[in-house]
Amino acid sequence: MNRNGEKIGWIGGWFGGFIWLGLLSVVWIVQKKILNATLGILLFTVAIILIFTFAPWKHPNTKYWKLMLPIYTLFFISIASSIFLYGGLKSLGINWTSFLWIIPSLLPFVITGNRKWNGNA
Repeated sequence: MNRNGEKIGWIGGWFGGFIWLGLLSVVWIVQKKILNATLGILLFTVAIILIFTFAPWKHPNTKYWKLMLPIYTLFFISIASSIFLYGGLKSLGINWTSFLWIIPSLLPFVITGNRKWNGNA
C-alpha cells in the first residue's frame, strides 16, 4: 500500500512546527546575536534529525505517542529557549495566557497516540 501522503504529513507537519526556529535563527544572525543563532540552528538541526529518526515507518510496531514524545519535548524546549534568549515574556510583550494555543497543538497525542504504523492498536 502506498502511504506517501502520511509520510509527507509527518515530515511536513513537524517541519512546519519548527520552521519558525530556523527563521528566527536567521534573524539572530542578521542582528549579530551569534550565540542565539547558534543555539537556534542547533535546536532546528536536532529537530530535523528527530523528525526522521522517529518516523513511524521506521518503527512500525511502536505507538505514535512514543514517537512524538521526543519531538514534542524538543518543541517545548525550543519555545522556552527562544523566550529566554529574547529576555523573557515581558520583553516579548506576552503573558502566560498566550500559551493556551499549546492545548490544541497536543491533539495528535489524543487522536493518533495509540496508533501504530502497522495497525490501529
